Amino acid sequence: MKTILLYVATLFNLTCLSAQHKAIFLIQDAESGENLIGAAVLLAGTSAGTTTDEDGMATLENIPGGSHAFEVSYLGYEPATITLQFPADNGRTVRIPLHHEGEDLDEVIVTTSRGSRTIADTPTRIEAIGLEEIDEKSNMRPSNVSMILHESTGIQVQQTSATTANASIRIQGLDGRYTQLLKDGFANFGNFAGGLSILDLPPLDLQQVEVIKGPASTLYGGGAIAGVINFISKQPSDKRVISLQLNQSNVGASDLGLFLSGKSKKTGFTFLGTVNRHAAYDVDEDHFTEIPQTLSFSVTPRVWFYLNERSTLSISNMVVSQNRKGGDLDAIRDEDDPSHTYFEKNRSFRNLTTVEFKSRLSENRQLVARQSFSVFDRKIDLPDYSFAGIQYNAYTDISMAHGIGNHNLITGLNVVYDRFDEDRNLGNTPRDARLTTVGLYVQDTWDVNEKLAFENGVRLDHAGRYGLQLLPRISALYKLNPHWSGRISAGMGYSTPTIFTEETESLAYRGVLGTGDHLAPERSFGGTIDAGYKTSVGDLVITANQLFFYTRINRPMVLTPYSADLQYYVNAALPVNTSGFETNLKFLLEPFKFFAGYTFTRATAEYLTGNRNLPLVPESKLNLIALYEVHGDIKLGLEGYYTSPQQLSSGAISSDFWEFGFFIEKVFGKVALYFNAENFTDVRQSRFANVNEGTHTQPRFGEIWTHTEGRVISGGIKLKL
Repeated sequence: MKTILLYVATLFNLTCLSAQHKAIFLIQDAESGENLIGAAVLLAGTSAGTTTDEDGMATLENIPGGSHAFEVSYLGYEPATITLQFPADNGRTVRIPLHHEGEDLDEVIVTTSRGSRTIADTPTRIEAIGLEEIDEKSNMRPSNVSMILHESTGIQVQQTSATTANASIRIQGLDGRYTQLLKDGFANFGNFAGGLSILDLPPLDLQQVEVIKGPASTLYGGGAIAGVINFISKQPSDKRVISLQLNQSNVGASDLGLFLSGKSKKTGFTFLGTVNRHAAYDVDEDHFTEIPQTLSFSVTPRVWFYLNERSTLSISNMVVSQNRKGGDLDAIRDEDDPSHTYFEKNRSFRNLTTVEFKSRLSENRQLVARQSFSVFDRKIDLPDYSFAGIQYNAYTDISMAHGIGNHNLITGLNVVYDRFDEDRNLGNTPRDARLTTVGLYVQDTWDVNEKLAFENGVRLDHAGRYGLQLLPRISALYKLNPHWSGRISAGMGYSTPTIFTEETESLAYRGVLGTGDHLAPERSFGGTIDAGYKTSVGDLVITANQLFFYTRINRPMVLTPYSADLQYYVNAALPVNTSGFETNLKFLLEPFKFFAGYTFTRATAEYLTGNRNLPLVPESKLNLIALYEVHGDIKLGLEGYYTSPQQLSSGAISSDFWEFGFFIEKVFGKVALYFNAENFTDVRQSRFANVNEGTHTQPRFGEIWTHTEGRVISGGIKLKL
């Protein structure tokens, strides 16, 4: 009897084993044949899944007999589904080619809204600039991120100095101080530290850039009245990565960048190192620099510790040093000529240390703790004046995400410490400032059904002597059908007083008094409404989006004369209003792509008399881009940008202008060669008016409303191992 039972049990086990099969997949780029690392493979209808290794291979075992569907997905590629029959396909390697999504980023995961969802499913409107576009723009400007945002509607990179080319980022016509800049979710670029922020961030280690236009103070506190731009770094992968870039331009720029990454079972790392040198450049032969003599370097190591399956700790440290010298060419060369003495020197040092801990406490709860500390040291020297100071910033954020049914609830505590110490040895009246802000926030993302979702939140800040600031925010997403969707967002914001603005930056803070007790925080209310449409006609994919925006800032700070030589900020009794719309169209017919974007902005200051338009805000901007791309082989692009006339502070009106650019990149295996012709029609402000309206010894530079450097021709080589 025992023998019979043993025989039956053995036969039963063999039968079960024979019914369990193995599925093996090789996931590759459809055009280049490159193995895709980290692609997800899922047995449809189950939780059984895995990811591809460094060879692009994935294996799923214990597959029952019969017909089964497998779903494959990878960031930036169209998902694929394949059906296999078992035992016929048991143990056979199945190659699955994935095709690029082109510029369709609906399935990209975004995190700037503090959740982790795809763009298509996020009630907050977030624009994502993907790796391909970052790579394309870093060819044009490897030293900083200013070009990455150049073709985004509603965003303006505003130059604030004629001789040193300092710049800030405006969203929807508002001053750069209303845009909150983040690096991997850390806010360390405010006040004095924001003066050279976009010039301090190289793009070589960026994976994605996420942009929220409109009020976002509920998410990240004061300063996010116009919106948030989050620069997100690359993560390490199992495959060791080595990227090297060399660049040279006709305007004297020489750039070298190195990016490394790797990952083991317990640790991972990335490393970014850049060196940028720029010779002084004077294109209009007025003896003043359009681009300053510059030497800068940056080093950013980052380490991940995978403590267990649920917890990760990452530590990074960014060091950036810049030395910029612009002005009269003879003065820059230290030539002894009493009629050529003007110069502007900017020396800066930035150190940013960040620590992030993430732990999934259960299937529906995650703890995230962030801590950063930054130091920004900058000195400005002119022939008869100097300004210097150090900005200290500490940022602490602890949040808990908790999934409850159709709700994802995020609660958190945020503490920001800002301190500015002015150098007392330069003869200026100290304009020191200190502020500690403690904030509590809660955000609920509610998926009502497959068509409707809400993302509502509220934040309560205690901003030192400025008291309590209540910041509610609401966002809603409605998907009418697979083609049409719409969003609406509204919220409140605030900004605490500071002397560090675009206007005072252009003055090198000379004659500007510090903020006193007479100033109150600026308060804002704003919102956006947009509708999106997507369809296909044969192989042609058409995407359209129409956005309307409005922001009102009450008690705006206005720089006002205090005496013959001094100015100070006061709160105006009447508000600043910005409103307008953005229209974006995309047409994809592989390998061709065409993008068109139009921005209309009406920005007014009610406190002004007569013409109330804010200066340096073009009413109309048009972006046109045509692209031919065969992934892994060649990319060609032609760009055209139109900017309408702008009102200047003097009341004069600038000329309108077009600028055009061309670029090409050719890939030879692991080597890529590229060539760029930016602004090849050589549009520059000196063709319309004198940039310097004074003399060589006492120059008086007008406002910058277009390019000063003119045509830029550059080329380089990239090596990826």
